[in-house]
Amino acid sequence: MTVLALLAALPCLFWTQPVETAAELEAAGIVRVCAPPAQADAWRAAGFSVVPLDEAGRAERQMATTPGILVQADRASATRSPWIDANGWRFRRAPAQRYDYQVRAGKAALAAAEAFAYGVDASLTIDPADLAELGRMQAFLAQLPASDLKEVADLGVVDAGGAIMGEVLNLLTRRNLLFRLVPATSAEFPLTIRIGPGGYSLEEAADPSAFALTVRRKLTDGKRSLRLFGSEAVIARLTADGGRARLHLLNYGGREIEGLRVRLRGEYRGAEAQVAGPGRVALTDYVVADGATEFSLPRLPVYGVVDLTAGR
Repeated sequence: MTVLALLAALPCLFWTQPVETAAELEAAGIVRVCAPPAQADAWRAAGFSVVPLDEAGRAERQMATTPGILVQADRASATRSPWIDANGWRFRRAPAQRYDYQVRAGKAALAAAEAFAYGVDASLTIDPADLAELGRMQAFLAQLPASDLKEVADLGVVDAGGAIMGEVLNLLTRRNLLFRLVPATSAEFPLTIRIGPGGYSLEEAADPSAFALTVRRKLTDGKRSLRLFGSEAVIARLTADGGRARLHLLNYGGREIEGLRVRLRGEYRGAEAQVAGPGRVALTDYVVADGATEFSLPRLPVYGVVDLTAGR
């Protein structure tokens, strides 16, 4: 894949200021911008990867939520799981859609990493104070090896549409229950989730968190391709094909996580981890046995990628 093609996969900064501000963006490390069509050529001449986009085009994109932990006083509890705002379920529902983030301060890097991890076309409007943060993330994403592996799924989900089904998809994603949207029950999966006639009732799905737990118990942990230990704030996306796998790890918690433990179904003898910020890191306590691979990631500030191979 060429450098231009790699840059084209990056989420872009929505930037309406004139090309005279190029030095400011260059100093911040920004390499890809969404700029007004009349200015696109000038931005390209200044050395940037450019998506022509004006306010009207931006308004046609689907809005993405600012990712992160949603702080609500009435949810504060030592026993509650954190309430995470994430867009993975939305991207899975409409992967070909174009998205627009209007990102709160401090979340630009996470938003860019999230869009990249799911491979969607996204523009980002950010707090100017986060330009350097976004630039560092763009630079990290741009140097990752290209990957075209297939999404791993342990269960099928028939999406009948609607808000309740959307929240079910959200909770399945947040609980790292890997699924694929299917038009009907498929023999490919040991379990297919359907809400409505011939499946679960709307009443059963009305509490998506409890419903996700029901699905997990019915699937069983032994049949899950991926399990994470040590944090409830990390959402993963796993792709694999032909003895190779790529694991995306997104930390929505706002604090660096130490010692995240990962268990994958399948025996992967080789692995390389890259983490935004630290760069290449060595995985620890790496074990391959009984048809599974386990390891710990020492650090995860916002986003990390682990590439694995099944070679001996």
